Amino acid sequence: MSALGRVVRAGVGRRRVQSVVMALTTMTAVAASIMAGALVIVSQAPFDHAFGRQHGAHLTGSFDGRKATFAQVAATAHAAGVTAAAGPYAVVSTTPRIDADGLRLPEGGAPLAVTGRADPHGPVDDLTVTSGHWATGPGQIVLDADHWTAPGILGGRLTFPGLPGSPRLTVVGLARSLTSSAGAWVAPAQIAALTAPGATPSYEMLYRFSKAGSSRQIAADRAAVKAAVPAGALTGAQSYLVTRQTVNRETATFVPFVVAFGVLGLVMSVLIVGIVVSGAVSAGTQRIGVLKSLGFTPGQVGRAYVGQALIPALVGAAAGVVLGDLGSVPLLGQAESAYRTGPMAVSGRIDVAVPAGVLALTVLSALTPALRAARLRTVEALAVGRTPRVGRGRTAALLAARLPLPRAVTLGLAGPFARPVRSATIGAAIVLGALGVTFAYGLGATLDGIQKGIDRDAPGQVQVLSGLAPPPPGSGRPAPSGPPSPPDSAAVGRLIAEQPGTRAYFGSGSTRARFAGIAGDVEAVAYQGTYGWGAYQMVSGHWIEGPGQIVVAHRFLQAADARVGDSVTLLGDGRTARVRIVGEALTTGDGGMRVLTDAATLTGVGVQAHTDEFSVELKDGTDRAGYLTALNRALRSVGGEALANSADTSSTVVAMDAITVTLTLMLILVAGLGVLNTAVLDTRERVHDLGVLKALGMAPRQTVAMVLTSVGWIGTVAGLLGVPTGIALHAYVLPVMGEAAGTRIPSVDLAVYHPAQVASLACGGLLIALLGAVLPAGWAARTPTATSLRTE
Repeated sequence: MSALGRVVRAGVGRRRVQSVVMALTTMTAVAASIMAGALVIVSQAPFDHAFGRQHGAHLTGSFDGRKATFAQVAATAHAAGVTAAAGPYAVVSTTPRIDADGLRLPEGGAPLAVTGRADPHGPVDDLTVTSGHWATGPGQIVLDADHWTAPGILGGRLTFPGLPGSPRLTVVGLARSLTSSAGAWVAPAQIAALTAPGATPSYEMLYRFSKAGSSRQIAADRAAVKAAVPAGALTGAQSYLVTRQTVNRETATFVPFVVAFGVLGLVMSVLIVGIVVSGAVSAGTQRIGVLKSLGFTPGQVGRAYVGQALIPALVGAAAGVVLGDLGSVPLLGQAESAYRTGPMAVSGRIDVAVPAGVLALTVLSALTPALRAARLRTVEALAVGRTPRVGRGRTAALLAARLPLPRAVTLGLAGPFARPVRSATIGAAIVLGALGVTFAYGLGATLDGIQKGIDRDAPGQVQVLSGLAPPPPGSGRPAPSGPPSPPDSAAVGRLIAEQPGTRAYFGSGSTRARFAGIAGDVEAVAYQGTYGWGAYQMVSGHWIEGPGQIVVAHRFLQAADARVGDSVTLLGDGRTARVRIVGEALTTGDGGMRVLTDAATLTGVGVQAHTDEFSVELKDGTDRAGYLTALNRALRSVGGEALANSADTSSTVVAMDAITVTLTLMLILVAGLGVLNTAVLDTRERVHDLGVLKALGMAPRQTVAMVLTSVGWIGTVAGLLGVPTGIALHAYVLPVMGEAAGTRIPSVDLAVYHPAQVASLACGGLLIALLGAVLPAGWAARTPTATSLRTE
């Protein structure tokens, strides 16, 4: 082995503590950067990436089985522009009942579109089975994972009471279709049992086209498919562009906070690696003088110290890649759930670029101080050694000595001024750590408030469904004889009012409505009864108090170029009415275009919204289970059903919370390792001084107090700087996230930093500093006085 190699090996072995700290720091920095970078990458157009990977359908066509045969529908695969197709799949629409208490059907018990499909994979719309397995035979069903999220649904049973024999299917899996091609899937042989007598299943075809990048091209593709079947056979066609717009809107909600945490993690990792490596090299100035006296050139000295830094950094980087990839699995799983896409994985580019960047930073951080020290004269390097520059920190020491504090504390207060650059950089790292903790707290508190506000979309402890609208033609459900009639919501309301334990209730129903100046129609929710207690959380204004008033979502105001207090024109059946916007509500329904109003507002212009759901508030002390049993018994005569109201937490909120906690812990760990390294360097450099102080009577507990004070006050100042910066970041990022989601965030949900919380968060910097310094402080206190005095 060459002399240079022996120097490198000896340096690594001699500084075991610093080498371990450097390896741990590099590992944590690489892992945090990989996790943050992976999230940022998958948040860039996740739908487009997943769409290409899963061969998503550009167009999903629905065909009337009475007007086109299986062969005719299959022939559309050869229509102009089609590059790939899957199907035909038989489809029936039928309403199931869940054989379990406490679970609720998606969409309030609407008919379920069930597709007969033998294999989840195929040339178009390659499905992802998220849990369980695919249906392999009769009696099994796989549900859409994006709509069936209730715990315990896997293994449950769905009964179809409106069909002969009341078929009963076991839920064996959950699957995700990127373009929502179906609500559930069964084996093709099961379709016959789910088809009502006299009904004919419809057919579904999935297509990919050579040109499908715009609405105009999709319209041309649809026309080509329509021309390939008999007139009227194509009953509907769903474009992937609609789903893409929805997913991209949700992605836009997710990205701002991911980028904020990602940038914090990357900046802190760069800062800490630079501190650790440059500090370790600077501490070897005296040994550099020894090497020069032995004939080593400045270039050889530089390479020796780069090698001493690279060896632990290489070990740490390799471990960091493994840790980062493993840690990214649950985070990307949360992102997958929030984005409703297929499986996500860490990009190979991240696994190469991050460790390469960290190692390049290690080389630069080690080479600069090593060459600077190597250019010193040999005698000067030997004389200086670890000793700080003469006079540095003397003024601070004199001022601290005048404070009415114990001498150990004043020595600790003055200590950082001997190494001002090192102290400033570690302070910056703690500032970023305190900033991250503050931002994470605010994000979590705001998301919790938003979730509670969204839960007010469905108030009360009990929800009552009063019935279903008549089935659409060709849906597979038998149509009632005679003209269709709405459910008897008045009878349901009377039964609710008569039920013991009912404190208050109101009815609601949705329809589509048009307003002058708004392109297309919007979802309108109409309320009947005493609905004041069921108000949405308001962003501004107040809840509706009667006819002629509407409460709207944020994007409605933007589309109408209106503000709360303005009036807009409601268009009806040959009639119009001016209605006043009295409030802006926290809701993202209908893409931020939802309108909430009294039912009389709509009926006044001839628009009917049948009440199909009731929200019920129970009296204190009422047993909900007993109430549901008694009310369901009473509702049998009118076809209603009472269900426990259990609000589901948004998958996006769950993902944000999980990612926030993970990345915050990583930031704290990186900052703590930076403090640990700095404290180790300081105590090693001052070991002789510590021996002198011990010889003069300094007790071990005073030594600990001195070391902790030296970093504690830096942590305190850093916390006081990081907290307001984190609050400012929260005030900037959260409104951006709300705007991306199509709503504004209520001021009460943004004002989450109260004096008690701010005081606690301000202590975060101090806590990070103390945790990082406690081990070196203990080492300094335990080192024997004689050993300290002999060490230089």
